[in-house]
Amino acid sequence: MAAAPFHPSRDDLSMAAAGSGAPERASVAGSYDLDSAVFRAHEGGKLAVHATQELRDRADLSLLYTPGVADVSMAIAENPSLASRFTSKRNTVAVVSDGSAVLGLGNIGPLGAMPVMEGKAVLFKHFAGVDAVPVCMETGSVDEIVDAVARIAPTYGGINLEDISAPRCFEIEARLKEMLDIPVFHDDQHGTAIVVLAALINACRVQNRELPDLRVVVSGAGAAGVAVTRLLQRAGLTDVVVCDSRGVISLERTDLTDHKPRIAATTNPRGVSGSIGDALVGADLFVGVSGGSIDEADLARMAPEAMIFALANPTPEVHPDLAHRYAAIVATGRSDFPNQINNVLAFPGVFRGALDSGARQITEAMKLAAAEAIARMVPVPTAEEIVPSVFTPGVAEAVADAVRGAADA
Repeated sequence: MAAAPFHPSRDDLSMAAAGSGAPERASVAGSYDLDSAVFRAHEGGKLAVHATQELRDRADLSLLYTPGVADVSMAIAENPSLASRFTSKRNTVAVVSDGSAVLGLGNIGPLGAMPVMEGKAVLFKHFAGVDAVPVCMETGSVDEIVDAVARIAPTYGGINLEDISAPRCFEIEARLKEMLDIPVFHDDQHGTAIVVLAALINACRVQNRELPDLRVVVSGAGAAGVAVTRLLQRAGLTDVVVCDSRGVISLERTDLTDHKPRIAATTNPRGVSGSIGDALVGADLFVGVSGGSIDEADLARMAPEAMIFALANPTPEVHPDLAHRYAAIVATGRSDFPNQINNVLAFPGVFRGALDSGARQITEAMKLAAAEAIARMVPVPTAEEIVPSVFTPGVAEAVADAVRGAADA
């Protein structure tokens, strides 16, 4: 008999997260207590396979497998579009990662990435009824990863790329979108960008401001930073300055590599140069997607009634208590402070809408529509509530409806 699933209490999770208060146990790996609440919640993994049809007798067997299945296989071979009707492809997404940039943990490899990808699959199913399968592969060249994903793509209705390091992730996504006839979505990029835009739409509603009037500083030129910048620009913002660890990305710099010259060519219209502190002078919005920290003196140089979205997790670039000294509206990536910018507000509904509409790609119009739908889920936003909770009923459905509408437009 299978053991009953373990459901940790809030006290259990708090104790595990704090890393103290639990007695010593025999089951220990390095510094990790394998009998703690967190590890017990993951015992045996978080996913299983279940059948959608009952197998009760020989008649069922002849329908679900041989000989009946042969007719379905041959019909699909003659008309491949039937696979979306008569196989699980219609509702299944591959969550693909090589474990090279997992959360804030870095390059921990495919096995280390598995618990995260399983968790992603749980969120897909819980919030949008999408079946998702972790596909964790050894890190390889761009060519190798693109080839591997393209070869398994016929099984799936969509590809969710996850935790693949920049700048490789940009080319991998671009090439797969060009090659495949199913949606390809790098959530670290576009999920983050969608929710940031949703939060900003409502922050502007709170302050009675217009998006194009804002001066924005984005800290981080990786996957999330680039996608946030691009989506904000498509939403009408023009004054966006992007910074990396060496300061403002501008055409004056001679050390720009990979994708950064393209960022320099499309941002920083006022020609700002120097450090992030120089960029923050008079800025209305800071978006942190890089980790690190921002000096308090630099925050003091922002415009009055500024906004700070410090999204590094678990340690924001600016702690909320400090951010509130200089900003009227503060958001983080954490669940223990108001205004959590959480990708789960976006990706389940985005894929639900894309799968339902039969879309071949997730377009910029779909992303903008998704952001607007998330924003509308807070009817009367306040400084303490510019995005809905991930548990607000109807978020995924609203996003899916918006994506379907954009697909049909």
